[in-house]
Amino acid sequence: MTGSDPTLPPKPPARPDRVSLWRYVRLFKADILSAQPARLYRAWMAEFRTPFFRSFLMNQPDLVKTVLKERPDDFPKSDRIGEGLKPLLGQSVFLTNGAQWKRQRRIIDPAFEGGRLKDTFPAMWAAGEAALARLERQVARAEGRAIEVEEVTSHAAADVIFRTLFSIPIEHEVAAEVFSRFRAYQRAQPILNLAAFVPLPRWVPRFYPRGTRANARIIRDLIRRLTAERMTAIEAGTAPDDLATKIMTTRDPVTGEGFGTEEMVDQVAIFFLAGHETSASALAWTLYLMALYPEWQERLAEEAQAMVPEFSGMSRLRLSRDVFREALRLYPPVPMMVREAACPERFRDRSVPKGSQLVLSPWHLHRHERLWDNPDGFDPTRWQTENGKQCQREAYIPFSAGPRVCTGAGFAMVEGPLLLSMLLRRFRVERVAGREPVPVAHLTVRAKDGIWLKISRRD
Repeated sequence: MTGSDPTLPPKPPARPDRVSLWRYVRLFKADILSAQPARLYRAWMAEFRTPFFRSFLMNQPDLVKTVLKERPDDFPKSDRIGEGLKPLLGQSVFLTNGAQWKRQRRIIDPAFEGGRLKDTFPAMWAAGEAALARLERQVARAEGRAIEVEEVTSHAAADVIFRTLFSIPIEHEVAAEVFSRFRAYQRAQPILNLAAFVPLPRWVPRFYPRGTRANARIIRDLIRRLTAERMTAIEAGTAPDDLATKIMTTRDPVTGEGFGTEEMVDQVAIFFLAGHETSASALAWTLYLMALYPEWQERLAEEAQAMVPEFSGMSRLRLSRDVFREALRLYPPVPMMVREAACPERFRDRSVPKGSQLVLSPWHLHRHERLWDNPDGFDPTRWQTENGKQCQREAYIPFSAGPRVCTGAGFAMVEGPLLLSMLLRRFRVERVAGREPVPVAHLTVRAKDGIWLKISRRD
């Protein structure tokens, strides 16, 4: 928790400044956030050495800009971050680099450009209505008992993905099975595994938590089935005009080629991971913050009264957008990103050898004590201040930045405020004494024992 101030949102405790490598590995395996020292919230750059590699965490805005925006080809995504995800994601756009990644983005990006957000809005609204109906039944069964909201938001976010990607609701048998299997995968898989510390030759077998490979294989088989069915519909001219159809019919303007079946399975897997897991995390933490600050909850509930089931109505949800943006600052779904130095560098008069791991941490950057006013506090009004505007430009990367910025960032900034407003217009959320959530990093920033809230109808 954050210091001794009960009015601040939850924050993991920091470890002692100096610990042995093996102690750090044990802490790291338990939770990457609480394994870090408090000085990282003040440092511009910090070095960490192991017998196998050197890593540098970078918080200085111009260094972050250099790595992500100005010279991204010199700092490709590190293979260490992908070791634990390859059973599910294969060669998806999230893991690839260089020419392969550029080709994938040229095919994927058009699906999210122009009026596509407006086109997908009805599916988002339908998913929101379905989430309200499910929660109505859950609240009735709970009879005043607390409800775990990460499960609620995961269900809603997964429904959004399946409706916008394949035009099927979460109740569809394949969608429901993917969701169930993915929940098991998420609980077992940390954001980084032991390969982040020990570089293994490619011929050495990789070891994963129990069930990881089996769940990944089943998820991929189910996605392959959906993809094959969609290709058949495309060839027959009966496919719906959704994101899957758009991506599967787009050709790379450079090579003229599209995605093959296996590559499409890779991409759908990352769309589900990025579009469901991250959105669920962000929305769950936002709901908790609304329970922690009921005055803001009431303001959002009042604003939501003007909501209409049309994309143009999103412009009315200004407070909801600012609150969701602040939740992404405090609890960025992806807390750390790892790049690798492709050539020797020198940053802040310090030698950075080729092969060094460069850690860009939204978690620390968003709470940096030398950049943000009131860094650990919840303040949605900050985005209208000079400090907030400057930090949003230079120190706010919930969706990464530069060429590798999340292609669904705009999608997420519609989905999050929309679902938040729909939920708060219908329901009131309250804290549960003694069950304050503790942030930990799994695939995304989640709560150690879930986020438990009392939920009741407003009327």
